[in-house]
Amino acid sequence: MRIEEFQEQRAKLIADARALLERAEGEKRDFQEEESRRYEAMLADAGNLAVRIERERRQIDLEREMAAVDAAKPSKRGGERRDRAALEMDGFRSWLKHGPAAVGHDADALREFRALSAGTDTEGGYLVAPERFIGGLIQDMNELVHVRDWATKQQVSGAESLGVPTLEADPDDAEWTTELAAGSEDNTMRFGKRALHPHALAKRIKISNELLRRSTLPVENIVRERLAYKFAVTQEKAFLTGNGAGRPLGLFSASADGIPTSRDAAAGNTATAVTTNGLIEAKFALKAGHRRKARWLFHRDAIKRIAKLKDSDGQYIWSGAVHEGEPDRLLGLPYFESEFVPNTFTAGKYVGILGDFSYYWIADDIEMQVQRLVELYAETNQVGLILRAACDAMPVLAEAFTRVRLAAA
Repeated sequence: MRIEEFQEQRAKLIADARALLERAEGEKRDFQEEESRRYEAMLADAGNLAVRIERERRQIDLEREMAAVDAAKPSKRGGERRDRAALEMDGFRSWLKHGPAAVGHDADALREFRALSAGTDTEGGYLVAPERFIGGLIQDMNELVHVRDWATKQQVSGAESLGVPTLEADPDDAEWTTELAAGSEDNTMRFGKRALHPHALAKRIKISNELLRRSTLPVENIVRERLAYKFAVTQEKAFLTGNGAGRPLGLFSASADGIPTSRDAAAGNTATAVTTNGLIEAKFALKAGHRRKARWLFHRDAIKRIAKLKDSDGQYIWSGAVHEGEPDRLLGLPYFESEFVPNTFTAGKYVGILGDFSYYWIADDIEMQVQRLVELYAETNQVGLILRAACDAMPVLAEAFTRVRLAAA
């Protein structure tokens, strides 16, 4: 099984990297140049294998889900009308390949195609993507974007915004009193509301007509994979560093509407490096209830540095996964990597975050549209496809997160 093979390869890389560290430590010296290159290469390969393992696992889950859907479809025997979801995908696939005229030969497919229609367009028309296509697209995006995978996701349809209730001020603790007394009056409790307004994003790609005609793969999968990647990268950046103006409010954007600077942990770190004590400060800045579901998120450059840190007993604070399906851990808590976490190691900069990411909310507009452009790329024998969507996101509980920040100069 591929997952087991990847896990074995990754475990060996981690063990070899550990051996390099211990050899240099035992000889009381720093890495030589060649050792440093080998160590960083092994960590990079281990990180890539972790991504492949997760992607393979999700692909298996998705295929099982699709198999269950296909098994539940009614038979065509006896003149039964075909399953609506299947007809939608048949019409959508034909439309991608050949345009609107291609679905006119099948009455059932034509009826479902018309149900998908979102308007008219002299260059090919555009559709509201079928539910099954949308589900697969979002699943692929989850593979590529950690925050989307962990966040609380809401779908809005036709709604202008999604209100998020927040507790702006907490009352004091209850008081010990007598049976007939009611305790002192407390009017400090106050609720606020943060609104998520899905913001539009779009991507255009070109596909060869020859590829559409001759491909042995379902064409909707080809389109989905490419668009998923393009949308995932855009969203990952915004979920982490977006400023909230016409896009999501990111986790690394200090804001009173999201995570304020009071949730930054810089104590113990230097102006150029994360330290063991600094990470311990960050870990225990979270209440125990949030730590139970907390994850670290760093750039791979930070992980390379952190992997060399030890605690006061001389034990490495970073440990690789022992069993298949388990994440690597840092100070006992799972950690993950993203290429879009800040990685500038200078005074006062953010270099990581720890938190319960279920308190990051994402609002997706459920109506995704695909537009087909025919004449624009006719000279190059290509078809253009534009996918449009909308989403917004923000942290909704600041105390569920703590950002790792370097010390001021």
